[in-house]
Amino acid sequence: MTAIDTRAIPSHLPEPTRFKQYLALTERDVRSILKNDLVGTLTAPLVFTLGFYLPLHWIMSRTMPDLNYAQFIMPIIVLQSAAFTMGTVAIQTAIEAITGFSDRLHTMPVGRVTPLAAAMTSGMFRTTISVAAALTYGHLIGFRFESVSSAAGFIAFALLTAFVLALFGDFLGNVIANPVTVTQMITLPALIFGMLSSGFMPDGGFPRWIRPFVRNQPISQLSIALRDLSNGTATFHVLVPGMLWLGALAAIFLPLAVRARNKQ
Repeated sequence: MTAIDTRAIPSHLPEPTRFKQYLALTERDVRSILKNDLVGTLTAPLVFTLGFYLPLHWIMSRTMPDLNYAQFIMPIIVLQSAAFTMGTVAIQTAIEAITGFSDRLHTMPVGRVTPLAAAMTSGMFRTTISVAAALTYGHLIGFRFESVSSAAGFIAFALLTAFVLALFGDFLGNVIANPVTVTQMITLPALIFGMLSSGFMPDGGFPRWIRPFVRNQPISQLSIALRDLSNGTATFHVLVPGMLWLGALAAIFLPLAVRARNKQ
């Protein structure tokens, strides 16, 4: 029997770096998106575009004939795509929590924020595809950017919004740990805030008593910012409310997401 030269066996295996752990988890999530969710990521913005634009354009063209409705409604379609990313991040996180994958990561020498960073990166990968698809469909219905700089500002603002929403989705998925329940908890608020916003029609079309809420709630302010960015008319005064909403929400959701990921 041949003797084994133990000197050729390393005394210890190299410890993976946090960056390699992040890459491995991100690759896992991206592969899952490309394999299982790519069709949904591409078709969800199409459903939003057709479902919102076709019926509402018919109405708005008669009540407000001077309004370019494709230009007006595109921000809310992009925001709905960002909300779709929030939902998928929440569902994926809930699945990982309920199946024990998150618990398994806690038993391994994985960095505290590494799983969250990987989830956010894969979420932004999904959002980039979804926003690109939404803008493609928007171009077909007549949406246009004023310039390259307006397009860059619009896309950057949309991705920042999606990132903040994804933080909330990750937090909620970890806390609820039930894909069905978390879907219901996300869908209803997104629907209410979306319909009671100036994303679908100017706030003047709402009853007078509810206009202050419609005008100042986050979805409206984000829609206004995106609309002015696309038209090249955005000013500091216009962007500040939306940026303040994003900053406040990020300040709340980021520590909550980190804490939920490390609750055990």
